[in-house]
Formats: sequence, C-alpha cells, structure tokens
Amino acid sequence: MKTGFIGLGAMGLPMAKNLLKRGFSVKGFDLRAAAMEELARNGGRGADSVGDALADADLAILMVVNAGQAESALFDANAIARLSPGAVVAVMATCPPAKMAALAARVKAAGFGFVDAPVSGGMVGAQAGTLTIMAAGADDDIEKAQPAFAAMGGKIVHIGARPGQGSTAKAVNQLLCGVHLAAAAEALALAERLGVNMPEMLDIVSGSSASSWMLRDRGPRILQDAPPITSAVDIFLKDLGIVVETGDGAAAEIPLARAAFAKFAAASAAGFGALDDSQVVRAYRNAGAETS
Repeated sequence: MKTGFIGLGAMGLPMAKNLLKRGFSVKGFDLRAAAMEELARNGGRGADSVGDALADADLAILMVVNAGQAESALFDANAIARLSPGAVVAVMATCPPAKMAALAARVKAAGFGFVDAPVSGGMVGAQAGTLTIMAAGADDDIEKAQPAFAAMGGKIVHIGARPGQGSTAKAVNQLLCGVHLAAAAEALALAERLGVNMPEMLDIVSGSSASSWMLRDRGPRILQDAPPITSAVDIFLKDLGIVVETGDGAAAEIPLARAAFAKFAAASAAGFGALDDSQVVRAYRNAGAETS
C-alpha cells in the first residue's frame, strides 16, 4: 500500500517508521528537513511538498497539529487531487469532532474516503506500535486503512460510522487524562507544601486506591525539576481546549475539565508551556507561593 504521510513530528515519525517496518511504501512530508532525512534513513522517502507526498498514494495519513492544518494540507494547493482514485484519507491528530465531520464532508465531496482516527498512547505508544486508534468512518474506508492501523496500533476500535465520533472518543479520553493529571499534581503539590517525604508520598498513593495511570506515569516526573519531555503542557492545553469546545457544543456540564484546563493555561502563561506536561504542577506551586 502506497502511503503519503503528512506530519513527521514526535508522534508522526515513529508511526511512519512502524509502517516501513511492516512493508509499507511511505513518502512523507514535514516542514523540518531533518525529519524527512530520518524517514529516508529508515527506508522511506522525503517529499518536496504535501502534493508530492500524496501523489498516487492509496492512503493519506495526516498527523498534524490541528484540523486547520489538515484542511490546509489537503486543499490549499489541491494536493488531495493527486491521490490515487479510491484512496482514503485518515486524520489521526486530535481535533474537535465538529471540525472532523466538516473536513470529512469536504474530502468525500472530492471523491475520496475518510477515517477520523485519533490516537492515544503518546510517544511511547507511537514508538512501540501500541497506540489505541479510535476510528470512525464507513466500513469500506476503515477496511482499507486497517492494515496501516494494525502496523501502528495495538488496539483499533471502530467507534462509529460517522467521522467526528472518533474525535469525540478522544475528547472523552483527554477529559479523564487531563483531570487525572491535574488532580495528581494538586495532591503532590499539597504534600510538598506540607513538607512530607515526597518519594514516599508518591509510593503510598501510587499503590493505593487513590492511584491512576496518570499518577503512576507522571508522578515520578512531577517530582523532578527537569523531567524528559514526552508530551508538553501546551499539547495538553490544546487537547483540553478541544474538550471544553466539545462540552460547550453539547451544552454539557464539565466543571472538572474546565478546572484542569485553567491549571494548564496558568502553567503555560507562566512560561512552562514547552515543558513536560507533568509540570502543570508548577501552576499549583506558583499559586501557593502567591498566597504564602
């Protein structure tokens, strides 16, 4: 299967590499030449443009920042017209459900299939090929994309027939992740302020009924001054912004999501947006310092 891959970032590049490992022909495009060079070193090909990457491709995978970038990539220079007849477009970025539904309608009007397929699992899952893929679209479109999804993911869920439903599932997932992470940071910031032994405090809560996956994964990094970056504060801020937008569109009560969003926004505004998302804890430390 000839695959055009747009967006070779921290998630996209390892996803593309996993496609190559499984025998896919991959031609990728990214604004960073170094990313395309890395793709080439692993058996893929770098492209001169989005249109070049999509030329004669049976499957287009977009792992870009947002829905606006996906639409721009496909339509600004009519790159989508260079796809092979009957090709499928899979947008795997985290995007608002309504915008995915609108983009799907435009892609289908151009004569191509569309799968709304956001992922969960972060950089670790992207590298290991164990991502959870939440796919929404027509059965035929998902069937065409399924081999590629199997190369990149460990769990593929056909969540619905309508594009936008995959993004809805991702929004619900990110609501829980964001709230869990903000709660973990709040609890550990309180323990720190009260002067308890932090490694032992983390050991207690990680092994008790208070634990969560986010606490066990991010907790050790919350205690570090400069942890390695697996996902940035600003990425989670974007995702929680989508959660809030989705909740508003459904007239839903989401007070915990709004509180978590406010803390990530505060951390970003204080200059910590590029740090690992565990460093949302600094928003609590800053607030505590202001009131002490």
